[in-house]
Amino acid sequence: MKHRRSKQLFYFAFLVIGLFAVPASHGKDSLRVMVSVKPLHSILAGLMQGAETPELIIDDQLPYSFTPSKGQQASMGNADIIFWVGAELEPLLADTIKGLPPQVKVIELLSHQGMKILPARGYPNNRDPFFWLDNRNLLIIINDIAHLLQESDPLRTHLYERNRRAMLSRLSRIDREYEYGYRGMKAGLGVQYFDTLQYFEQAYALKIIDHVAGAPDKEIATVELLKVREKIANGEVSCLLSEKGFPAKHKELLTVESRVNHGQLNSLGFGMEPGPQLYFDLMDHNTKVIKNCLTTAAQAAVPPAAQTRPSSAPVPQGIGRGQFLLTDHLGRLVTNESMKGKYQILYFGYTYCPDICPTSLQIMFQALDLLGERSQLFQPYFITIDPHRDSVAVMRNYVEYYDKRLIGLTGSPKMIERMAELFKARYEKVVEEGADPSMYLMDHTASLYILDPEGKFLTKLAHGIEPADVARELLNLTSQ
Repeated sequence: MKHRRSKQLFYFAFLVIGLFAVPASHGKDSLRVMVSVKPLHSILAGLMQGAETPELIIDDQLPYSFTPSKGQQASMGNADIIFWVGAELEPLLADTIKGLPPQVKVIELLSHQGMKILPARGYPNNRDPFFWLDNRNLLIIINDIAHLLQESDPLRTHLYERNRRAMLSRLSRIDREYEYGYRGMKAGLGVQYFDTLQYFEQAYALKIIDHVAGAPDKEIATVELLKVREKIANGEVSCLLSEKGFPAKHKELLTVESRVNHGQLNSLGFGMEPGPQLYFDLMDHNTKVIKNCLTTAAQAAVPPAAQTRPSSAPVPQGIGRGQFLLTDHLGRLVTNESMKGKYQILYFGYTYCPDICPTSLQIMFQALDLLGERSQLFQPYFITIDPHRDSVAVMRNYVEYYDKRLIGLTGSPKMIERMAELFKARYEKVVEEGADPSMYLMDHTASLYILDPEGKFLTKLAHGIEPADVARELLNLTSQ
């Protein structure tokens, strides 16, 4: 068994200075671990809770220009293990690492063969260092790091194993949350000052259309600056994302005389308290900044009815009339009678929907946010048209990650079919040629159905309507 675990360490495939031998701490009372930047220090701190506290090398300083002090160099020389990202992020740390004694094990995380490491955009010979912004990369390496700690400090194997399981659980949870939260986010709305979101974009289907500079240590080309400035001035984008702690001396030039939104990411954790919680706070901060920046333009004041186009579809006769019995995401029975009491917003979709459903739900909740306190008059429902995959447990996970106001509904295939017939909602299973049959898609009606507090159908809002128009329609219904 020990031979198998040792073999796994070689799959770690890091750049190691000196020997590949495990640090000789088997009889020691402590294991000295040092980590270069805060996000990775947070992961190590989580894995080492109850054992030792890893030492942070770069605290609220820009890694690109960081040079360790003589005291830090001495500490690094006495460490058992040092984790760093790589020369793309910490170029001046490389010289110190080269001079360390051979007994110090140095782990360059960008060299891990199991992770998805992307080339830097515009610099194909360089690696993009911000791999932790794809949460799945951490899910890949965390087992290897835990095994390394266990081999290096076998007396605390049980602690590292306990912490590994806890960290994997937390990382898996937020990965699912981001997968649901960003699928369908409108493309073509945002630009970055520094290109730090490539991993996040690819992992969670978020599209940022341009950036000014690759990194603070790269020269900003005037043509790139003017190109982004023109896109902002022409209204092609509504959001500019910068990074806390990164010098952005041309930001004012980009935003002067424009109404572009500004969001400040914090991908390195500047000003955050180091420790196990930092990574999760960092990711939560970044996701909120991105969503707020990209959606603020859509959350403008609700325009007067005379200034907006008609958005409701013709009302079919007899729609929604009939009885039904479904199960909500908490396992409770739901009927046409129990749904009465509030205005109801019904949406037919499915949790595996790659784009239409997330977009429609985002629009619905943006519209409700625009209504302020009056949003409490409405109860949104998400009715699956894929009951074979969307069990109560699956619906519960989806709702929890989406919005606490949402109620997810599922049921037997026959009852879902009846429900769709009542509302004249169409759906059809689609299996692409040559694809895995279990990975099918569902073609379906994507409208919002609005019912009054007595369950009477009022109107249907077509897919693609803007949040402000939805909000206006809802306000009109409650004023009648």
